[in-house]
Amino acid sequence: MKKNSIFETQRLILRPVKTEDAAFILQLMNTPKWIQFIGDRNVKTVKEAEIYIQGKVFPQLEKYGYTNNVIIRKEDDTKLGTCGLYHREDREDPDIGFAFLPQYEGKGYASEASHQLMVTAKDDYGLTELSAYTLEENTSSRQLLERLGFSLKGIGSLPNDNAELLHYHRKLDF
Repeated sequence: MKKNSIFETQRLILRPVKTEDAAFILQLMNTPKWIQFIGDRNVKTVKEAEIYIQGKVFPQLEKYGYTNNVIIRKEDDTKLGTCGLYHREDREDPDIGFAFLPQYEGKGYASEASHQLMVTAKDDYGLTELSAYTLEENTSSRQLLERLGFSLKGIGSLPNDNAELLHYHRKLDF
């Protein structure tokens, strides 16, 4: 299992989130779609974003070798969004998630990053299956998951969250 790995696609670099990304994470977490579809995490300052990264990103990276990644466009080093694998203690298989700043949506970045992360999950982390969770009204995420080969498994929820979510699943059999 690799830790702190950096992965590349034709247009993108994926690397684990660092505390130096706190200002970017703060901006991303406070976009209207993040708040609507992921939820308000009450992160309102750069310092709170640093604490969030240290408390959520680093422990998972240390324990499992994977976590949330910043997606960076190669041509100009612009941070576009995040895409990550999340291990939840009460789940058998990790789930994949993604979020992008509004100006970078609809350009194929989420698909490109997610596909690379699925390959990495299989090849580098030995994972055989992934889940994904999204709100029913988040049609763009649902469409992306279906293009990535995920199938709707049913209704679910995440720990410490009462929201009813669509639970998607995919075997990493490519």
